[in-house]
Amino acid sequence: MPPLPGLRRYLISLTCLGSLTAAVVLVQAEGLATLLTGGGIGVPLVIAIAARVLLVGGQGMFTGRFTASVKAGLRRRLLGSDAEQAGAVATRITKGVDATEPYLIGYLPALVTSVLVPVAVLVRLFTTDLASALIVTVTVPLVPVFAALIGLHTKSRTERQWDLLSRLGGHFLDVVRGLGTLKVFGRAGAQERTVREMAGAHTDATLRTLRVAFLSALVLELVATLSVALVAVPIGFRLLEGGMTAHTAMLVLVLAPEAYLPLRAAGAKFHAAAEGLAALRDTLAVPLRTPRAGARTRRRGAPEIVLERVSVHYGDHRALSEVDLSVSAGEHIAVLGPSGAGKSTLLAVLLGFVTPTSGRVLIDGVDLRELDQEDWLADVAWVPQRPTLFRGSVEDNIALGRPADVAAAAKAAALDQVVAGLPEGYRTRIGELGEGLSSGQRQRIGLARALARTETGLLLLDEPTARLDHRTEAAVLSATRRMLDGRTAVLVAHRPAMAELATRVVEVRAGRLRARELA
Repeated sequence: MPPLPGLRRYLISLTCLGSLTAAVVLVQAEGLATLLTGGGIGVPLVIAIAARVLLVGGQGMFTGRFTASVKAGLRRRLLGSDAEQAGAVATRITKGVDATEPYLIGYLPALVTSVLVPVAVLVRLFTTDLASALIVTVTVPLVPVFAALIGLHTKSRTERQWDLLSRLGGHFLDVVRGLGTLKVFGRAGAQERTVREMAGAHTDATLRTLRVAFLSALVLELVATLSVALVAVPIGFRLLEGGMTAHTAMLVLVLAPEAYLPLRAAGAKFHAAAEGLAALRDTLAVPLRTPRAGARTRRRGAPEIVLERVSVHYGDHRALSEVDLSVSAGEHIAVLGPSGAGKSTLLAVLLGFVTPTSGRVLIDGVDLRELDQEDWLADVAWVPQRPTLFRGSVEDNIALGRPADVAAAAKAAALDQVVAGLPEGYRTRIGELGEGLSSGQRQRIGLARALARTETGLLLLDEPTARLDHRTEAAVLSATRRMLDGRTAVLVAHRPAMAELATRVVEVRAGRLRARELA
């Protein structure tokens, strides 16, 4: 498992905070002993209490920020991974990454404190009362020993619980995606039983883990309570016999629980963090998407595109068959043809999403497979048949985190009037996959997203006006015509109006390409 970025600095910072906490505990114990023996509230006690409150608050803010940055980094890692199962990745990104929070924000700080504070308390006890110090020295290790024994017992259970959850999430998403096909072939009921069985197995594993967690909490509390009693009872007798001063007795009685408290806290948080640790290991073990060796970058601008005998096969189905096509830099071509002829596959090949079974695609004379895909896609604006929208504002869905003139792009896509009717304009939030919008409105947001990328050299439009009325289509086509200047464009269309934007028209039928004269 690769190391977690920033973990070393995080642990060093926690060690510094833990050392300050240990010092404050000693000062606070001294002040409380003085107060309880009639010495009054001293300034050191007030300062120690205030410092402890500030340390707790400061540690909470620090650990919260670090955890947020780690979670963001883990999500970026998963989104850029080579994992093949989308459902499993989705489970890791949501439930898995969130499950790391108890480990990072709770268990690790408690673990560091459980090492530093007991050591400081023991040093102080040895200078105060040797007998009590020896009792604490013998009993303190019992807490981590029992915690380790129980932890070894629950480790495999927790890992199995997380593995079952990951498999359940992945399988469930796959079933939902293919539900239509399953119903057609009468297999929906069988998959429903499979999902129920997997959910039941995960529930059983979770309950077994929780039973062990509750049992371990009871054991740790019992060990800590008995250990404090072993210190308190002899002190009581010695105090009655006059063999110990009241101040010393109170100091020992205040310090002794402080030696066990961090260990109990760490033990209690271990089980809440165990799933997070398993999820963290699983996430860091996911292989990253490695760049292709020798990947090249290209100059930005309108590219020249050449397809040489490109064929694409999906099993026995031939989507494209020995396609030859040359598109000059700045040229606009329209691709026509019936549904299923291979038009969208042609765009997928140009995007680099589909690798040709045979043949090659040349971009400015360089094979597309040799180009850095991220660099290539940064110079492409694409409107698919069904744009994917995300939960967030309309503005965010158009800009996608990039600097953009959102208003100009929306106007070009004939979206400005729609936005004007929304409650909060561009800041109006929409649901997942564009929930709350019509199909035409979703299409216009996807078009505006592409038109906002004015710096790109290649424009790929896959039937962008398919769900628009004729009036809106005319406005979009007029704006699109202006946006085509200086770009290479490949326009897939069913309607003749889209073809009018092109300088050349080609037709795809049964995966084969042939030129077509402009009307």
